[in-house]
Amino acid sequence: MPLENQHKLVIYQIFTRLFGNQNTTNKFYGTLAENGSGKFNDISDAALQALKEFGATHVWYTGVLEHATLTDYSAFGIKPDHPLIVKGIAGSPYAVKDYYDVDPDLAVDVNSRMQEFEALISRTHANNLKAIIDFVPNHVARQYCSDMRPENVRDFGEDDDNTVAFSPTNNFYYIPNQDFIVPEGHKPPVQLEAPYYERPAKATGNDVFAAQPSQYDWYETIKLNYGVDYLDEHTTHFDPIPSTWLKMYDILKYWTLKGVDGFRCDMAEMVPVAFWSWVIPEIKKVKSEVIFIAEIYNPAEYHNYINIGRFDYLYDKVGLYNSLRRLIEGHGTAEDITRLWQQESGDIAPNMLRFLENHDEQRIASRYFAGDPWLAVPAMVLSATLHTGPMMIYFGQELGVNPTLAEGFQGEDGRTTIFDYWGVTEFQLWVNSGKFNTDLLSNEQKRLREFYESLNHFVLENEAVYAGEFYDLQYVNIDGQSFNYDKKFVYSYLRHTENQQLLFICNFNREKAIETNVRIPQDAWSQVLKLENTGLYKLKPVFPTFSSQVHLQTGDITSTGVHVELPPASVFVYEIVKKQVI
Repeated sequence: MPLENQHKLVIYQIFTRLFGNQNTTNKFYGTLAENGSGKFNDISDAALQALKEFGATHVWYTGVLEHATLTDYSAFGIKPDHPLIVKGIAGSPYAVKDYYDVDPDLAVDVNSRMQEFEALISRTHANNLKAIIDFVPNHVARQYCSDMRPENVRDFGEDDDNTVAFSPTNNFYYIPNQDFIVPEGHKPPVQLEAPYYERPAKATGNDVFAAQPSQYDWYETIKLNYGVDYLDEHTTHFDPIPSTWLKMYDILKYWTLKGVDGFRCDMAEMVPVAFWSWVIPEIKKVKSEVIFIAEIYNPAEYHNYINIGRFDYLYDKVGLYNSLRRLIEGHGTAEDITRLWQQESGDIAPNMLRFLENHDEQRIASRYFAGDPWLAVPAMVLSATLHTGPMMIYFGQELGVNPTLAEGFQGEDGRTTIFDYWGVTEFQLWVNSGKFNTDLLSNEQKRLREFYESLNHFVLENEAVYAGEFYDLQYVNIDGQSFNYDKKFVYSYLRHTENQQLLFICNFNREKAIETNVRIPQDAWSQVLKLENTGLYKLKPVFPTFSSQVHLQTGDITSTGVHVELPPASVFVYEIVKKQVI
């Protein structure tokens, strides 16, 4: 009986405002009317079915909550935001203005925006996919005001004593008797009609406890108070349960009851682990299968946020992403991979979410990263198969999206904008007026998408990947033990269950083919893999499926190892099978 596919999620991240936008104007700092916006309704049954066939299990709808914007929705009862505290024309989705509402940009009928979101959740489930949304717990927009909160809910800051810098019962931190001063260097793209006024000033989202943050700070946001007095040696006041904790529980429960299946928690490590330890079990009482993913960048806190904070999954950014990025760019070493699983995430590997792109990172194809999406192939396969934990793909990654123009606030930096209205040209070809097919794609785009699709299905359909153990082969191959085995560029490992044994061999060298041997030690063969005499087995190539040439001289397994020829930036996966089944 196949083992349970417990952790092997394939998360497809959609930046919702951009996903279905077919407008091709792409004016610098263009307005909603000029550049357009994708809608909830654009993510149709056809789109979701295409993503399901692509191999996705979960869809992360990024930027769903109502956030600060320069688009005027006052006709719909939504208060305008001051241009001095908004980044971009569309605004940052991480400057939430109402936790109980959705972004009006995403609605065809603004008055029916929540119903359109609820219909999207229903469509997602009808297409056998799970829905994840952002939860942004650390900070809110400077002019936060919930118009749509339930009648029995008090708004953030409504009961605060703003004459003191800190109180356990306050939702915000204050700088008493001082005005907030907009940072120098911020030049909004629209005409100012009045100065921005905030007194007393509130602390800025990235822990800036001063009246004037810098232009590099999260000055458009204000920090929420979870009962930690940052100006008094981080003393904690968690008993009684702070007001902010209770309000955040209500918000998470609200979205859970709307059918959301998971929350990607923005900057989770900036919120005390004690809060997560309390709130996550409480929400799982409402819906036991809901998942929580932490954006976290401090490896020293990983185990705390899993074991104490009760998160299901953590970003593996500082560890695996950064190490693989260096390799892709040509200045890293595969030795980092062994170090990571040994010293950082080995025992919590099933809980580590692996990726090579998301909305915060530069696109692989951009000149700021690899400059060629194919150079990431071995890194992407390793991210997806190193352990049993989830993997993630950012929309358009599978098409080699390469931002080359400044869209607005972000400038031209190799990222797809999260602050402005835009049309992603490579992705629009796949959207194809709502057909969501490959008819308009170039041959290279089709091949790249086929690679990602085959990888998604490979990890979901092979139990050695989704449920198997991991065995690092570096220690028996490096330092002259195996012919021409370059420990800087070559990385090999086993994934195995009782029913299936897979050998992975990666060449991270961008420019050179490598001919080498890869040894599987006898103790691993007999005691770990529990196989009989090596002479009874051969290697069967199983991935990548689009490769017409097998870079394996004989397929035999001998005492000196398996002889392979690896092209530049390549990976090959072999299944160990009895000779008679080949």
